[in-house]
Amino acid sequence: MADVILEGKDVTYDMKLHHNDPTAVDTKEMADAICAKLQG
Repeated sequence: MADVILEGKDVTYDMKLHHNDPTAVDTKEMADAICAKLQG
């Protein structure tokens, strides 16, 4: 989970520096990114 957050790519708007960042993803996309990291 920390890797995904530190990478800053697949995170929700509330974890972005600017809350209106258009690159923010929804919670399912963030969860998918975390699962992908766990699976290696």
